[in-house]
Formats: sequence, structure tokens, C-alpha cells
Amino acid sequence: MKKIKLSLREAIIVLIVILAILGYGVIGLGLSPQIPVLLAITVTIFWGRFKGLQWEEVNASIKDGIDKGIIPIVIFILIGAMISTWIAAGTIPTLMVIGFKAISAQWFLPTVFLVCSLVGAAVGSCFTVVSTVGIAFFGIGVTMNFAPALVAGAIIAGGIFGDKCSPLSETNNLAAAVVDTDLFDHMKTILWSTLPAAGLSTIAFAVLGSGHNQANMGKINATVAALSSNFNISLLTLIPIVLVFVCAACKMAAIPTMLLNVFVSAGMMFFTIPNLSMRKASTIITDGFVAKTANTEVNLLLSRGGIVSMMPTVALIVLTLSLGGLLVNFGLISVIMTPLAEKLDSHGKLIVAALAACIGINIFVGEQFLSIILPGRSFKQTFNNGGLKSSALGRVLEDGGTVLNYLVPWGVGGVFIANALGVATLQYLPFVFFSLLCPVFSLISGFMGIGLQTTDKVTEKKTTASQTLH
Repeated sequence: MKKIKLSLREAIIVLIVILAILGYGVIGLGLSPQIPVLLAITVTIFWGRFKGLQWEEVNASIKDGIDKGIIPIVIFILIGAMISTWIAAGTIPTLMVIGFKAISAQWFLPTVFLVCSLVGAAVGSCFTVVSTVGIAFFGIGVTMNFAPALVAGAIIAGGIFGDKCSPLSETNNLAAAVVDTDLFDHMKTILWSTLPAAGLSTIAFAVLGSGHNQANMGKINATVAALSSNFNISLLTLIPIVLVFVCAACKMAAIPTMLLNVFVSAGMMFFTIPNLSMRKASTIITDGFVAKTANTEVNLLLSRGGIVSMMPTVALIVLTLSLGGLLVNFGLISVIMTPLAEKLDSHGKLIVAALAACIGINIFVGEQFLSIILPGRSFKQTFNNGGLKSSALGRVLEDGGTVLNYLVPWGVGGVFIANALGVATLQYLPFVFFSLLCPVFSLISGFMGIGLQTTDKVTEKKTTASQTLH
């Protein structure tokens, strides 16, 4: 592709314009993210044409961006099918009934956080946590009169923490690969951020939930009665959950795991729904499950899922990835990141700059993998020159890239969760304490040296300086 002659000032101006379009459209006007992203793409394309790029190069940039998101797009489509089949098979209703009987209102929020963390650690995917047990917990929480955004925050925070504790996590494996470090060394290093963030999150949820000592038992009993009379409530309906754990133990990839789960759950529907035809089963998988109970709130909670329900998410992902491809291939990202990485002379400054880069990629590109790959490549040599091991950079990529993608309204993670739970990203954002705290602990680590592993270069410098003094 033709190289654009681009100054740092011009790159900053273009990115500020794009950020203004996205921020004002989504936050200021409350528009669906697709429209501001489309406008940002239009501005970027015609700016590229003004700089002399050909239409073929523009198309190639869009294609490069979309190529990186094909697997996540397929996963999201399958998650839509999983949600509808899990509801129809009785899996999510059974989880809700068990939850109502086993969890007290006072300890509901910290319990949700910890259980979602355990499930996330087992399956290695926050998306899977949110779209399965997360929906069950969401239904329980809303019925207990918790604010939907608060319940969503506990679910998401737990799913992200579990994801960071799992060797099956795609982002853990990607971050370790980008910085060339052992996966388990990487996972040990990020504990310096994730463990204190998880501890404070648990305390925060316990405090916020302490005021809910009295649940509305009449409402809960009515919900349980509606679930029991309209769905098959049985431990056998939890087979799809067991299957997820079995596939995780066998280290099966996400797509075959979900395909297997969808068809097992679909098969179970024929035993749980009387006189179910193949055509009706196909409609449930495609268009989602529609609950038809006498309880309006149950109908609202459990009428969801289906492949079609994921199409707005898929559309936004395609558009966001297209914008990301344009920004990267046009050189707007590298023009800012490269000189920034070369002018850093302390550990604290390195951490701040790398975090800022990860956050910036999340905001401008909205893609979780790119928020790891681009800063990782740009800062890898700089961290080494600054005397920090690659594992230190790996932790920053997680703290500023992976965990924050779920908080960007037009980001892949943010869009998916808002669609799956029905809670706007900006509404649940203040309650995802884990994601908000991880960058803070990264900054503390950078300036205080806590948990930072240095290279032999730093050791040699210290030894030499000590010998000189003596």
C-alpha cells in the first residue's frame, strides 16, 4: 500500500475528529453506535482519498480490518443460538430456580461475581459467561429488585476476572504470544493487577448488596411458579453446562464447543417442549425463544436469543473493524504510537504510555485483539530497552486492552454485552469495578515497581553504579 506522508499533528487532528464523531453521536445524541461509526468511516475514507490513496487501497484496508474479526463474528452468531436453545431446553430457567432457592439477597452480588469468575476461569471466555449463567443471574437479580446495571456489572466483572485466570482464554494466549513470554508466566504476572482488583470488587459488591436484606418474596415465588409451570425444571437440563466444562477440559476450541452445545441443547428441546416440530425448533434457533407465560416479567427476561438477535452486534463489529483497518493501514495509529514509544525514559512513563495506547486503540478501533497486538508490537522493544521484561508489557496489554474493551459503547465487547443483557454500556460501566481498577493497579506498579520484573540490563546498571560509589 502507498505510504501516506503524514505529520504527527495531522494524525492527532484526524483522530480527534473521529473521537468527537463517535463520542457525540453515542453519548451526546444517544444514537445507535452503527451510525456514528459509519460517519467516522466516511470521513476517514475521504480523508485518505484526499491524501492520494486509490479506491483499491481503501477496499483492501477495510478487508484487512474485517479479516481479524471473522472468528469472533462466528462465535457471536453461535452464542445467539446457544442463548435461545438453553432457554428452550430449560437450562437457564433451571439455573434461575436453583439461584432463587440457594442465594440470599444480601450476598447476591458478591456471589454472582465469584461464581461468574469460577465459570470464566473454567471456560476462558467472558462472552460465554455473560450469555449463559449471566442471563440466569440477571433474571434473578432483576426479580430481587436489584438495579439491572448493577447486576450486569457484577456478571461482567466476574466473567472478565475469570477470563484472566484461565489458560484457555484467547486474550491471555494472544498477549503472551505478542510479547514472547510463557503463558503461565504471563498469567502469574497479571495477578499483581487482577487479584487486588478482584478483592476490592468483591468488597464493593458486598457493600452495595448489603442494603438488600429483604427480597420481595411474593415476586420471587410468582417467578418460580411461572418458571416451574412453563419450563422443564430438572438437573438433567444442566447437561449443556456440564458439556461446556468437559469441552474446556479437553481443550476444545470455542467454535466446535458451541456448535456441539447448540445441537445437544436443540436435541433436548424435543424432550422439554411438547409436540415440537423441526420447523419450530429451527425458528427458535434462528429468531430466538419467545416466552409465553402468564408472568409478564418472566416473558420479558426469557424472550431472547437466536441468530437474528446477534445481527446488530455483527453489523457493528464489521463496521468497527472496517474503521480499525482504515486507521491502521492509513498510518494514523503508527504515526502517533511510534514516536511516543521511543521517547520514554522511566518505568512509570513506559507503563503510562503503553496503557494510554491500549485505551486509545480500544476507543478508536474498538477491537479487543488489536488493543493487544498494536501496542504490543510498538512497545515491545521499548520495554526491553527500558530494562523491563516482556511479561511487564503483557500485563499492561491486559490491563489497558482486554479488560476495558467491554466498557466501550462501540467496542466489540461492549456491543455484545449490551445486546445480550439488554443494558446499555454506559449504564453498567460504573459498576464493572474490576475493569476500572486494573489500570489503576498497573499505574501503581509502574511508579512503585511492585511486581515489575526487570531484565539483566537493569541489574548490571545497578551493580555498576554500586561499584562506582565504593
